Amino acid sequence: MQPGDDIVYLKGVGPSRAKVLAAEAGIHTCGDLLQYFPFRHIDRSQQSTIASLHDENQYVVLQGTVSNMQTASNGPRRERLTVDFSDGTGSLQLVWFQGTKWVREKLKPGVKYTVMGKPTVFNGQWQMTHPELEAAGAATDIHQPFLPVYPTTEKMKHSGLGTRAIARLTETLVGSLGGIDETLPPDVIERYRLLDRREALKAIHYPDSQQQLDAARTRLKFEELFFMQLDYQWAHSERQQHSAGRVFATVGDHFNRFYSEKIPFPLTGAQKRVIREIREDMRSGHQMNRLLQGDVGSGKTLVALMCMLLAIDNGSQACLMAPTEILATQHYNTFLRMLDGLGLGVELLIGSVRPADKKRIKARIAAGETHIVIGTHALIEDDVTFRDLGLVVIDEQHRFGVEQRSKLWAKATPPPHVLVMTATPIPRTLAMTVYGDLDCSVIDELPPGRHPVRTYHRTEPRRPLVFSFLKKQIDAGRQVYVVYPLIHESEKLDLKDLIDGLEMVQSYFPRPQYHVSMLHGGLTAEEKAFEMQRFKEGKTHIMVATTVIEVGVDVPNATVMVIENAEHFGLSQLHQLRGRVGRGAEQSYCILMTKDSLSYSSQERIRTMCSTTDGFQIAEADLRLRGPGDMQGLQQSGVLDLKIASIVDDEPLVAAARNEVRDLLGADPTLSGHPLLLRYIEHSKNKTLWSKIS
Repeated sequence: MQPGDDIVYLKGVGPSRAKVLAAEAGIHTCGDLLQYFPFRHIDRSQQSTIASLHDENQYVVLQGTVSNMQTASNGPRRERLTVDFSDGTGSLQLVWFQGTKWVREKLKPGVKYTVMGKPTVFNGQWQMTHPELEAAGAATDIHQPFLPVYPTTEKMKHSGLGTRAIARLTETLVGSLGGIDETLPPDVIERYRLLDRREALKAIHYPDSQQQLDAARTRLKFEELFFMQLDYQWAHSERQQHSAGRVFATVGDHFNRFYSEKIPFPLTGAQKRVIREIREDMRSGHQMNRLLQGDVGSGKTLVALMCMLLAIDNGSQACLMAPTEILATQHYNTFLRMLDGLGLGVELLIGSVRPADKKRIKARIAAGETHIVIGTHALIEDDVTFRDLGLVVIDEQHRFGVEQRSKLWAKATPPPHVLVMTATPIPRTLAMTVYGDLDCSVIDELPPGRHPVRTYHRTEPRRPLVFSFLKKQIDAGRQVYVVYPLIHESEKLDLKDLIDGLEMVQSYFPRPQYHVSMLHGGLTAEEKAFEMQRFKEGKTHIMVATTVIEVGVDVPNATVMVIENAEHFGLSQLHQLRGRVGRGAEQSYCILMTKDSLSYSSQERIRTMCSTTDGFQIAEADLRLRGPGDMQGLQQSGVLDLKIASIVDDEPLVAAARNEVRDLLGADPTLSGHPLLLRYIEHSKNKTLWSKIS
């Protein structure tokens, strides 16, 4: 068999199973099956007994006989099948909730079976749910020292494609496979003492020893990460060489006047460094594609504004796209205040602007009378045209889809320089992989005078003490946020809802001594703006809100953030919410309210929040807890579709692969000396990279 052969022709597959393999596992060819890696191996010499089972067993192999099959109703048109299994040292119960008819027909009392699965205790008795099961010593049994365990679905099992069946197919394939070419450069294989590709692909399924299995995993992980890096670094190199950009060589009057007259406080060293990096990009002759990371309150917006002034000094327009009208309006008001007296046209383009005003604003933009445009998705409407758009800034870039960002990018020829900003710091390993095509800048200092926010965890019995503390803060002239995860009560989720929460807060903080306002996504744009303005002006003491305030809301006098049901928020969202306070000179606080009993992951999130305010430490913890697929919407983008490597667990390999690709392209930028790699690049050119369109 050759890797490119259709899987239908592999012995044991056939047309019907081939359809299931394609639909459920994406396996179309023999090569696909070869790279359908097992997630675990079982050492068959380590066969267990029921008497030896303990809570730490992850996956065991047992041999014994079955008896006493019983079927019970498990809801409408569903049933539960239980079977007693004994191996002479004890007994356990085998349980199936699906495919029960097939199992009943398959099992015969008195026949010895091999059973594999994870044992658990239920009602004081050992049981195994949906185990892999086969007659022991059957002619179809697998004769290898290490038994591979493959991911399967219920549809695969119903078609006779459980993990044992997949193992039989891979054993057949590995025994007859030819045509496996090497993919990595010989010097890389020698430098890292990697197995050759043919040996690694065989050993990942059927190793002779644990050492060989480890070596196969290392080889295949490195290969996967190497080609991921090659994708991104080649794209970066291509952009640097071939994507012409506007040359912004002038540092003119607007930038210099703003720097000398308008900046309210000295720039931090990190801000100065990032502005230099961006300026070098914008005068290089190549189109800038830069990611600006900075923790909440680090001064990213000021850096973006100064870069916009560089674009304006070189005769171009600039725009900033924000994810919400609240944030866009806040940026607009901030820019108006800071640019007062510089003679620049600044416009706000959001959905709630009246049609007549929209028409006027769009005409001014098209005529070039507007220098800076701040807006939401309204900026990407087809009838919004620029005279000369030179710089695009996208705030909280992960809140926008690739198609949305690309529409803004396409509003000028040549394409404008692009600066994307995020206040959700990206872990180093993630930045090395997913954002490999972006140049990255980091603002890792807070402005002088800012105090780290103190974070505390409290449960319901301590609520009176929490509210007493809030009263002291309000009496001292400060303001408070109270954030809830829902607007209305949910029957499915036991969470504090905003409406009930508002009533509770008002009962503790009654009128006329205290004024409480409410903000959530169900309000109109005008209502949101009205409530925010009242809070910013100090007319309300407490803002009861949903996560609509997560991004960008800036009220320096607010010093306390109370987050209800904090266990239901992710780490990055908790960090974003906490960033709404601590924006002034006064000490600020974040109080995480939870129920008494928390899951392990919830405990870890709360513990992390209370122990650090460093966004990068929080991002690393978030990556460990959630995995890379859930962060920044990457699961949906498909760029982290890794078969065997993990950017969480394999950071040394990520770094090694990145360095190898960097050195290889540095020595051979066109890959003329590496025809196999060049062929791979040609094949993958049509793939869309997450960072290709910022």
